[in-house]
Amino acid sequence: MKWEGNRESDNVEDRRGDEGGASGGFGGGGGIGGRHIGIGSIVIALAASYFLGVNPMTVLGLLSGGSPAPVQTQAVGHKPNAANEDHLTKFVRTVLADTEDTWAKVFTAGGAKYVNPGLVIYTGATPTACGAGQAAMGPFYCPGDQKVYIDLAFYQTLKNKLGAGGEFAQAYVVAHEVGHHVQKLLGISGKVEAAQARASKEQSNALSVRLELQADCFAGVWANNSPNSRQMLEAGDLESALNAAAKIGDDALQKAATGHVVPESFTHGSSAQRQKWFTTGIQTGSVKACDTFSAASI
Repeated sequence: MKWEGNRESDNVEDRRGDEGGASGGFGGGGGIGGRHIGIGSIVIALAASYFLGVNPMTVLGLLSGGSPAPVQTQAVGHKPNAANEDHLTKFVRTVLADTEDTWAKVFTAGGAKYVNPGLVIYTGATPTACGAGQAAMGPFYCPGDQKVYIDLAFYQTLKNKLGAGGEFAQAYVVAHEVGHHVQKLLGISGKVEAAQARASKEQSNALSVRLELQADCFAGVWANNSPNSRQMLEAGDLESALNAAAKIGDDALQKAATGHVVPESFTHGSSAQRQKWFTTGIQTGSVKACDTFSAASI
C-alpha cells in the first residue's frame, strides 16, 4: 500500500504504557450491548495458551457468550521494535483517517451525517465502556463509547501465527471494526442485540455471523469508495486482504484448533463467506448490497 504522506486521524488515543489497564475477567459480557466481539477474537483465542497461558477453549467459550469463571491474567505487554511500532501507529492513524473521509462521503450521499469513531491503541489490557478490554480478544469495537480498540501486537499474530501478512490485510482489520461502528450508527447492531435476547444460542450465533459478514462487506465498501484507494492499492494488496479473510474464517480456525468443524457454533462466518462478502463490498461499493440479513444464502 502507498499510504505514507496521507492525512492521519486525530481521533486516536495512545494508551501504551498506561498503568491503569484492567487485568481481570472479561466483564460486560460478550454481546453487542457489552463488548462487541471483534475480527480477531477467535484468532487470538487459539494463540491464548501460547501468549497468556490461558486455555483457548475457555476464551472461545467466553467470546461466544458462555459464562465460566472469570479468567485471571496479568496485563501482558510487548516490547516491539520502537521504529516498527511508530510505523504501525502512523499506518493505523492513516487508515482510520481514510475511513473517516470515505464514510463521511457515503453518509452524506445518503442524506445522513457520519460521526467519527475513536480508536485506542493499547498494550495488554485497558478499560472500556464495555468492560475490561484485553489483547487476548483481538481488535474489537465497543458500541458503549464508540471506539475501536487494538493492541498492535495482534498484527504480528496475524502474520506469524496465521500466515496473513500484508498492509492491506492490516487495513482490513481496522476497516472491519469501523464497519461495526457504521452498524451502530445505522441502528443495525441494536436490532440484532434485541433479536439475540429472544433467540436460542444457535440462532444468536447465526445472527452474529450475519453481523460480522456485513462488517466484512462494509470494509469492502470503504475500499471501493475511498478517495485514495486507487493511489494506495498496489499489486497483491487485494489478495492479502482476501487471504486474511480466509485465515480467520470460523471453519479454518476450528479445524486448526480441534481438527473438526462445528458450523452451528460459528460466530463470524466461514472462510468462503468472509471472502464473499468482503468482495461484494469492494465490487459494488454499496451499503445496500451488504444486507446480509435479507440474503437467503450467505
